[in-house]
Amino acid sequence: MRTVFQGHLLLFIWLINLNTIIMILPIIGYGDPVLRKVAEHVPADFPDLKETIVNMYETMYNANGVGLAAPQVGKAIRIFVIDTTPFSDDDDLDATEQKQLNGFKRTFINAKMIKEEGEEWCFNEGCLSIPDVREDVYRNPTITIEYCEEDFVMKTEVFDGLIARVIQHEYDHIEGILFTDKISSLKKRLIQKKLKNIIEGKTFQEYRMKFFGKKGR
Repeated sequence: MRTVFQGHLLLFIWLINLNTIIMILPIIGYGDPVLRKVAEHVPADFPDLKETIVNMYETMYNANGVGLAAPQVGKAIRIFVIDTTPFSDDDDLDATEQKQLNGFKRTFINAKMIKEEGEEWCFNEGCLSIPDVREDVYRNPTITIEYCEEDFVMKTEVFDGLIARVIQHEYDHIEGILFTDKISSLKKRLIQKKLKNIIEGKTFQEYRMKFFGKKGR
């Protein structure tokens, strides 16, 4: 089985051959207005689309994330990427779901949520733009979503479980919604200090961030 390192090395070599430079982008922190914008439709001739997507994946992997939306790297456009492989190591999941999660990598362009169905279930969520904050969030277990990948051929698919949750979380980003919007008023008050610290850049992560209240590091 190909290792993650080998996969990234092959990707790097392929990109060199295409004269494309991989960039690890700074992740935009909570408080920046770009995270609150409803993202714009992406045309098929969007400049440097492939480079943007490659850089988003590499930025996500560098931060050990399972999903990343374009607004999180400062681009208010309707793109997000996910790779749920890290969740496949969770021993609390059954073998079927572990198999579904392992290697599930997908690019979503111009996504539109069609349906969210089923009894809401709780899962502890975090966000690369909101470091050091994790809260329980309720979401529907099954979704129907319309989107296209880089070929711009529209498709409609149904997803469930953790894959659906990751998609819902990232879809919220392109709608200007954060997971902290979905928690109780009490919990929002309890995390206000942490959110203020993020705005001011008073937090440290192993990945690069750009903070609204100061210059990014």
